[in-house]
Amino acid sequence: MATQTIESLVEGGKATAAPPLGPALGPLGVNIGQVVAEINKKTESFKGMQVPVKVIVDSDSKEFEITVGTPPATALIKKEAGVAKGAGNPLTDKVADLLIEQIIKIAKMKEDATLGKTTKEKVKEICGTCQSMGILVEGKPANEAIAEINAGKFDEKIASGKTELSEEEKKHLEEEKKKLAEEMEARKSEFEAKAKAILEELKGKEANVIKKRMKDDGIPDPIIKELMPDEKEGDAKPGEKPAAKPEEKKS
Repeated sequence: MATQTIESLVEGGKATAAPPLGPALGPLGVNIGQVVAEINKKTESFKGMQVPVKVIVDSDSKEFEITVGTPPATALIKKEAGVAKGAGNPLTDKVADLLIEQIIKIAKMKEDATLGKTTKEKVKEICGTCQSMGILVEGKPANEAIAEINAGKFDEKIASGKTELSEEEKKHLEEEKKKLAEEMEARKSEFEAKAKAILEELKGKEANVIKKRMKDDGIPDPIIKELMPDEKEGDAKPGEKPAAKPEEKKS
């Protein structure tokens, strides 16, 4: 049986016969409308994300098979958490909180792309990704949640496979996300004030001296980079006026 395969990225639940999918399928003689409808059915749960799909067509019978990949775990976590990106400094900043049911849901969606052999191991893998993104799990740092998973605290929920949240739980998570954002903004303001005080104190010192002091005082790298842009040749030291440029020679 000869087959031809078309691979494409589509937005979950929103595939159309427009390019690139439609023109690629046209020469294969399949019913494009049916293919698009089937893709949308299979990718409905990935709304708002780009999903890799394969359309495998039997060259003789024109029958087709659709296989759907999954977005990266980070993309699924961001969608579930309702955030555009993870924390710039995940060790100190937390941008959202996920319940174990949401972690189980993501683990199931990625079950063919994770290393764990059991659902419990897959859930821990997703928690590990949350840790690197500044996403809390059950209101605590993900590494603490992993310890609780190892201790069996969530065995019953993992075994049940429950992934849906109540409206009350969803509301709580939204309130928690707002609270975390406010806390993160407050910490950023504190760090910025502290960094500016160091700049003032060490005015005229070499940039590497000032940066070391900021690092020693726990100022996050993004704030240091924001306040201490890379120096170029001829730039003044922080707090000093730039040197006057030499006049160009007249021809």
